[in-house]
Amino acid sequence: MHLHLSHPKVFLLALLLVYSLFLNSLQAQQTLNDWPRWRGPAGAGEWDAPENIQLDWSTDKPALVWERVVGPSYSGIAVSGDLVITMDRIDNDQTGGDPLAGDERVFCVNKKTGDLIWQFSYPAHYKDLDYNKGPRVTPTIHQGKVYTLGAVGHLTCLNATSGMKIWQRDLVAEEKAKVPTWGYSASPLIINDSQLIIHAALQPNGCFAAFDSNTGKEIWRNGDDPAGYTAPILIKRGEAQQLVGWTPKHIIGMSAANGKINWKIPYEVTYGVSIATPIYEQGHILVCGYWEGSKLIKVSDDLKTAKLVWEENEYLRGLMSQPLYREGHVYLLDKQHGIVCFNLITGKIVWTDKNQLTPRGRNPQASLVWVNNSSRAMCLNAEGELVVTSLSSDGYSELSRHKITEFTWAHPAFSKDLIFARDDKKMVCYRLPRKVSQPK
Repeated sequence: MHLHLSHPKVFLLALLLVYSLFLNSLQAQQTLNDWPRWRGPAGAGEWDAPENIQLDWSTDKPALVWERVVGPSYSGIAVSGDLVITMDRIDNDQTGGDPLAGDERVFCVNKKTGDLIWQFSYPAHYKDLDYNKGPRVTPTIHQGKVYTLGAVGHLTCLNATSGMKIWQRDLVAEEKAKVPTWGYSASPLIINDSQLIIHAALQPNGCFAAFDSNTGKEIWRNGDDPAGYTAPILIKRGEAQQLVGWTPKHIIGMSAANGKINWKIPYEVTYGVSIATPIYEQGHILVCGYWEGSKLIKVSDDLKTAKLVWEENEYLRGLMSQPLYREGHVYLLDKQHGIVCFNLITGKIVWTDKNQLTPRGRNPQASLVWVNNSSRAMCLNAEGELVVTSLSSDGYSELSRHKITEFTWAHPAFSKDLIFARDDKKMVCYRLPRKVSQPK
């Protein structure tokens, strides 16, 4: 029997196959061009920039595409397709009589124009919250939904296209969650397309918890440590996978399926400031703290056990800035010495930039992102300067610098040749210049 495309059913089947391949290709390309979560598509701080992007701005500088007024916030920015989503804090009808009253707002703008597409707000009273100007987390966009965790415990799922509420949980009212001193800051993590993992200290025994991402129904909870400020990560080796979380008291490995704790490494941090997301490379987990320094932990092949390899608390003291890893070396913004390059496995210091990237201060901050598979890194420092650097074991060098915002701790987002950033008054979109092709 021979089948021909002239047969209606065969033709339709072939058409559906081609369409499916096209959609898969389009989805894969869109994923590369999106920034749908904290630290980008894989959460690793890697930007898939166009190959002809111009990083030397001595002649052509980044061009402002649009800007819009926003409320105060520390929240980072997420991008999916033409949607740009972040959070801020706005006044409500109670604010006049109570300055701690107000609404947290999740809002979405058009990537090309900055025009508002939708907004969703809810009352959030900031009683007893230090640094109380606005929410902290970067929204997580996944399969047409956006997930946020407000500073005082409002866990929200919205339709990413319309902003319509799908579900919302008030973790303090419903689960007696204990809000940390500086508010919830750990962005929600989606695993296996169906579980939403949060670090929120539900009571009792809910330092970490998993919810059904579609319904908001709790799946599991575990751990009696207080909440810190960093999101857990999912690590994999072969078929094995587990969650790793850093609390103010421990570094913890736990089952992704049910939250069962496999191992704990003690690490009690001053003021509970477990902030920077752990890094998992070469079978090791690195955590970098502000007061007590950094620790490297080796995890067994089956991920069921772990042991401390080294610790250092003089040069490797990061606060909010997320370190980068490449080719055996880590690049960390230390609170005193600036960017420090060190060997991951040994902890040996290779060099420091002596505070060239950003000034030394009490709370130094810079958002660091790799540009493609290169030694170039794009950095947005707290002064709002976008800086192109080269980070390698050979040393630190700077190629370009351009101011795009006022003072900010919020993490930017990247999509193709566009960069999205914000401070407490405005959000901006800049387009980076392209290299001009030379005629042959």
